[in-house]
Amino acid sequence: MRAFATFMRGITVAAIATLAGGAPALAATFVYVSNAEDGDISTYRMLDSGDLQAGARVKAASVVMPMAVSPDRRFLYAASRSKPYRVHVYSIDRSTGELKQFSSSPLAESFPYISLDRSGRFLLGASYGGNVVSVNAVESDGRVAVEPLQVIPVGRNAHSIRVDASNRFVYVPTLGSDAVFMFTFDAKTGKLSSNTPAVYVAKPVSGPRHFVTSGDNKFVYLLSEMAGTVTTLAIDGKSGLLTEIGAISGLPPDTKLGPGLPRGSVAGRNMDNDIWAADLHLTPNGKFLYVSERTSNSISAFSVDGASGKLTYISNMATERQPRGFNIDPKGRFMVVTGEKSDTISIYAIDQSSGVLKFLNKYPTGKGASWVEIVSFD
Repeated sequence: MRAFATFMRGITVAAIATLAGGAPALAATFVYVSNAEDGDISTYRMLDSGDLQAGARVKAASVVMPMAVSPDRRFLYAASRSKPYRVHVYSIDRSTGELKQFSSSPLAESFPYISLDRSGRFLLGASYGGNVVSVNAVESDGRVAVEPLQVIPVGRNAHSIRVDASNRFVYVPTLGSDAVFMFTFDAKTGKLSSNTPAVYVAKPVSGPRHFVTSGDNKFVYLLSEMAGTVTTLAIDGKSGLLTEIGAISGLPPDTKLGPGLPRGSVAGRNMDNDIWAADLHLTPNGKFLYVSERTSNSISAFSVDGASGKLTYISNMATERQPRGFNIDPKGRFMVVTGEKSDTISIYAIDQSSGVLKFLNKYPTGKGASWVEIVSFD
């Protein structure tokens, strides 16, 4: 009996479930795509091969675009850019990936970008049309507070907002002002305060748009919409201030595209050959960086020198029409790309040694697909 008891103590919960006739919980990865024109979110299960299995499409609201996942992977947040501006909160089922909306809260403005701080206690938003950023508290049950803690004016056309890896500094690229606003962040209260100096000034008519931070928090990689460049900025670990250390074109050397202007800024302007960069992401191991460009409908790949932050061009690949958003799975093996003018999404395998993309397949999605979030449960 003593031997049997010892044996039973050594059996894992999963094994007990199997002995009892039930199946153990399996690791799973889920993909979520917001469809702006249809006002809903497509859900998929990603298999180990990179193939996708379509799930339900979940209602959100007209012009649903930016999304964010809570750090604990319990909740998905999706903001609608149609009036009344709101953020919709969904619980994520760890086994099936199913989304269940349980909350909706007003937002101060139309936000093309939302994100959460590292604790998941605060929702940050950047408004392109309102030229402001905001902070809303997030309750322990995932609900977003109705009233914002702060609404702060910034430069023209704020296009993204993210906290750094230390959860102490927040950066806001403003496309129309060619600047990045720099804030200190109080993780206890959620309060943003202007850093000193408050602004990193980018090159004129470059249009800073989206950025990512390296895993070691040494560098910010900043994408400029109209110039199509990726600028490497060093982060001062004590002050959070940014210093430019280099820049590279996000387009292939033989591109026929030229510098662009903000959409609608010049009436009647032909923009068929204007650079119109959209999004960028790093692989989780920090070895490769990718940039989407909407006029050429393409994705460019770069290798990353982790010590210096230097980028080196690798290749360029045609993809979905007008690829506003894409993302990389948490294991860094696959990329999912949307196209605002496509009715499909594309899946690519990422070569782990070279960073080159290999097309795998296309899958149907909704109209105006613009944002991708990928969640893994191990």
